[in-house]
Amino acid sequence: MYRNTAKILVSFAATAFVWIIASPIAAFAADVIPQQAPYVKVIFSVGAMIGAGLAIGLGCIGAGAGIGNAAAGASEAVGRNPAAQGKIMMTMMVGMAMAESIAIYSLVISLILLFVNPFKAFLFG
Repeated sequence: MYRNTAKILVSFAATAFVWIIASPIAAFAADVIPQQAPYVKVIFSVGAMIGAGLAIGLGCIGAGAGIGNAAAGASEAVGRNPAAQGKIMMTMMVGMAMAESIAIYSLVISLILLFVNPFKAFLFG
């Protein structure tokens, strides 16, 4: 079972790496689109909107899972050793803040995709 999970994680990481490398190329390729094909600009705008939705959706799913994992671990640790509650809570809060920063990063990426779109004027008039 662990081998299949490792293969899935490696393939996911490789796919994410390719998307990260290829995304600037696709974004800057939009500047050289000929004027005879305006539908391509609309496709890029819709792609940016879909990408923004995926960025915030997947980013918040990951942050939610991380925060839930931190809270579960802290609750279990406090249940085993109530005297160490202060240290455990401090560590849990730092871990939750780190997990929440991922959601904030994904929000920033989605806002950039939505509002710094070079074809916004074309799409909305």
